[in-house]
Amino acid sequence: MLACFPIVFIGELPDKTMFANLVMATRGRPHLVWLGAVTAFALHVAIAVTAGEVLVALAPKRVVEGVVSGVFLLGAGYAFRKARHEVGEDSGPAVSRHGAVLTAFVVVFLAEWGDLTQIIIANLAARYHEPVSVALGSFVALALVAGIATTLGRTLLRLISAATVHRLTGAVLVVLAGYSAWVAAR
Repeated sequence: MLACFPIVFIGELPDKTMFANLVMATRGRPHLVWLGAVTAFALHVAIAVTAGEVLVALAPKRVVEGVVSGVFLLGAGYAFRKARHEVGEDSGPAVSRHGAVLTAFVVVFLAEWGDLTQIIIANLAARYHEPVSVALGSFVALALVAGIATTLGRTLLRLISAATVHRLTGAVLVVLAGYSAWVAAR
C-alpha cells in the first residue's frame, strides 16, 4: 500500500479526471461530485487490479493513445462550448443531487479507461501480487485527488468565473490531446 499510494497520487494529480472533477464541482455540490467520482474510481481500481498485466497486453499503446487524444479533443470542444454559454449565468449549483453523483460517476468511469493510472495500478498489481494492498493504496490516492479537485472547484469559482474555468480546462485538454496524438504517432 505504501508503495502504491504516492505513485498513483502523483500520476493522477495532473490527470484529466482531476480537471473534470474540478469543473463538475463548480456546477454541482462538491461532496456529491466526489461521491460519484470515488465510486467510479473504486470500480476502476477493482478492474485494474483484477486485470493486472493482461489489461496492458490487450490494449496496444498506439490505439489507446489515439482514442484518448480524440476523447480529449471532444472534451475540449465541450469545455469551450460550455464557456460560451456560461457568460452571464450564476455560479450556483445547476445539477440535482442524483445528477451530480451520476454525472461524476459516468465522466470519471469513461475517462479512466486506458488511463495512465489505470495502467499503473494494473502493473502494480501484477508486480506485487498483493491485490488488496494495491487496491487500497490506489483507491485512497484517487479519492484524495478527487477530494482536492472538488474542494478547489468551489474555491476557484469564487476567484474566477465558470467560463474562465471552462476555457482553461479546454486549453489543458487541447494540450493533452496533442500530447496523446504525438505519443500515438511515435
